[in-house]
Amino acid sequence: MSYLGLNAVFLGLAALVAAVALWRRPAARRLYAASALALVAVLVLTAVFDNIMIGVGLVAYDPTLISGVFVGIAPVEDFAYPVAAALLLPALWSLLAEHPPGRTRSTTRRTTRTRTGRMTEATHPTGPTGLGHTVRQVLLSSRPLSWINTAFPFAAAYIVTTGRVDALLVVGTLFFLIPYNLLMYGINDVFDYESDLRNPRKGGVEGAMLEQGLHRTVLISGVATALPVLLLMLVLAGANPWSWLVLAVSLFAVVAYSAPGLRFKERPVLDSVTSSIHFVSPAVYGLAVAGALVTPDLVALLAAFFFWGIASHAFGAVQDVEPDRQGGISSIATAFGAAQTVRLAIGFWLLAGLLMLVTDWPGPLAALLVIPYILAAWPYRSISDAESERANNGWKRFLRLNFFTGFLVTMLLILWVVLR
Repeated sequence: MSYLGLNAVFLGLAALVAAVALWRRPAARRLYAASALALVAVLVLTAVFDNIMIGVGLVAYDPTLISGVFVGIAPVEDFAYPVAAALLLPALWSLLAEHPPGRTRSTTRRTTRTRTGRMTEATHPTGPTGLGHTVRQVLLSSRPLSWINTAFPFAAAYIVTTGRVDALLVVGTLFFLIPYNLLMYGINDVFDYESDLRNPRKGGVEGAMLEQGLHRTVLISGVATALPVLLLMLVLAGANPWSWLVLAVSLFAVVAYSAPGLRFKERPVLDSVTSSIHFVSPAVYGLAVAGALVTPDLVALLAAFFFWGIASHAFGAVQDVEPDRQGGISSIATAFGAAQTVRLAIGFWLLAGLLMLVTDWPGPLAALLVIPYILAAWPYRSISDAESERANNGWKRFLRLNFFTGFLVTMLLILWVVLR
């Protein structure tokens, strides 16, 4: 299929969903006004950065699969994806809204028993039902805010190694963007239900608060969305045993982190190691499936990413010390205590930065990227367990930093290609 044909599929689906949204929710017109302004900005950025990446040789296109119409040296097909997003996102926002503005969601309270035998009373959300509500809850359980954290490492590793945009890149990025996260976080939300009820952070971008009636739906949705994309990805990758092994380890870590009987998330230190594998393994898979040559420089870079992931999980666990202990759940933070865990996180970020210093230029510049994370965690280095919830403010800064860091890493990748 040509890129133009692929564009037609995406644009056709987006236009259909947009038409349904405008028909069922006339108020969606206001969302499209804002979306149009955002689209102009994204199209300009697409034109600028596509021309840069193609110009320096970061990506290339098969001339037999493109229309031959260009904006500068960027094929016009690249501009279809921002248009599709501008059509689709406002439509989904309006169609999946749980309740009209001005109405609040009701709650009920239920007494539950923890695994330690303690009786607790927790608030259970109740409210609308139906397909829209179900789809919205399934999407929330996949943590859309974090999709890019697994898709970007795969795409970056594959593009830098192969220098091309092809079907495997598109399918692999799609897999690590949505199905992978739905599996990972959906399993987590289902089997952490009782402890999440006592966690005030849950119920938004930091974790869906799923009604028990949706648990089966979320698990089935994860498998149903992942399996066909995964099979297609394996077909496109061909006979590549090393990539199969990496993918098997990655998927095992996704399940083992939360599933009963394994529950790596309740094994201090192993919880942070497994969480880091969740984000590093897509990059390793991208390198393996692209046939990258293993060098000391590449090993140092992946090790730095791995230690960055350990630090990030450890720091994130600090804010949940009290809810985890009340629920009888162990973690690296409950084992070492809040203050010591923050210091461990700072140490692992520092180690990641030091490893980047021994990589080839411009890799050492990436060592500077750990500094904002260390600064975000530094105020909590002496925090007590009783006050550990305050670390949530630092965690929110961490989430915002990820987007800024992703942009800078992209710029460094472009610079690396130019210097190569």
